[in-house]
Amino acid sequence: MGGRGRSRPPTASPAPGGTLAVADPLAASSSVPTGGRASPALVGRPDASRRRLARLGWSFTAPALIVIAAVTIFPIVYSVVMSFSNVSVTGNGYALNGTTLHNYSLVFNYGPWRYALGFTVLYTFVTVAVELVLGTAFALVMERLTRGRGMLMAILLIPWSLITVISAFLWKYMYDSQYGIIVGILRGLGLGSPNILGTQVGGVIALCVADIWKTTPFVAIIVLAGLVMLPQDVYEAAEVDGATRWTTFWKITFPLLRPTIALAVLFRVLQAFGLFDLPYVLTNGGPGHATTSLAILGYFVMFQLGDFGPGAAIATTTALLVVLGCLLFLKVFRAQVGSEGS
Repeated sequence: MGGRGRSRPPTASPAPGGTLAVADPLAASSSVPTGGRASPALVGRPDASRRRLARLGWSFTAPALIVIAAVTIFPIVYSVVMSFSNVSVTGNGYALNGTTLHNYSLVFNYGPWRYALGFTVLYTFVTVAVELVLGTAFALVMERLTRGRGMLMAILLIPWSLITVISAFLWKYMYDSQYGIIVGILRGLGLGSPNILGTQVGGVIALCVADIWKTTPFVAIIVLAGLVMLPQDVYEAAEVDGATRWTTFWKITFPLLRPTIALAVLFRVLQAFGLFDLPYVLTNGGPGHATTSLAILGYFVMFQLGDFGPGAAIATTTALLVVLGCLLFLKVFRAQVGSEGS
């Protein structure tokens, strides 16, 4: 007479000792997750093995983190402290005597600092924009290659693999007004023998060309990595609909590549805004202050003029501008992606 709504009584099963063990259906049902979900009693229970692995991982990475903190975080914090201090040079080095805002007032009213800020911003904008266009073009070409892609990538990576100081010396020899190959080409074209690095406009253009030559492959590799990850069914649908290559690029490829392009731009802005080694070797910040970046100006003020407080203030303001610029860029990028997704 058992109906569907009546529960079955507990069943007895023989235990190993010869006694009867009663199987409780409620206990059995509680161990089986309902609907594929974990039991509430199991949610949030600490896993001892995971905690042990986490402690082991932290123990292995602790020495590297300590070294990073010692060589990176501590100098940054100390530079900020120095920028708010009265720094006096002594026979044994320097001493910090009280806090002040005078270093920042000197920096903000310093004409070379305002020029270095404008030059760094202009240089960053021009080089990153040109590198993004050229790098994307190279990536599109390599993405369509079926043979020889590896060889072309290896050739492109040669400028990026060179140390910046070495590439700067190479470009300095090529720009030389007497035996430089670039000046020789201009002389052969009947344009005379201009002193490229001796003029303000020529120095800025020469610096931008050298940087674009070196870092365009970096942007190309990042964009190529994003291109090979794009779904192919979208392009097949666009081809069926009769879309041209230009329309496909602007309507499909470019929107899908925005996260990759944003990553490349972010890396390049961080590198370009901290420009130091290339102009230091190529032009030494000259002629005059034509190619003096914020990093070079901070070096000159701190180590050549001996003004440690204002030099630390220049370094701190540069780092703060980089952080604010990156945060603003990421905010604008997220707002654009969110508007497109909605």
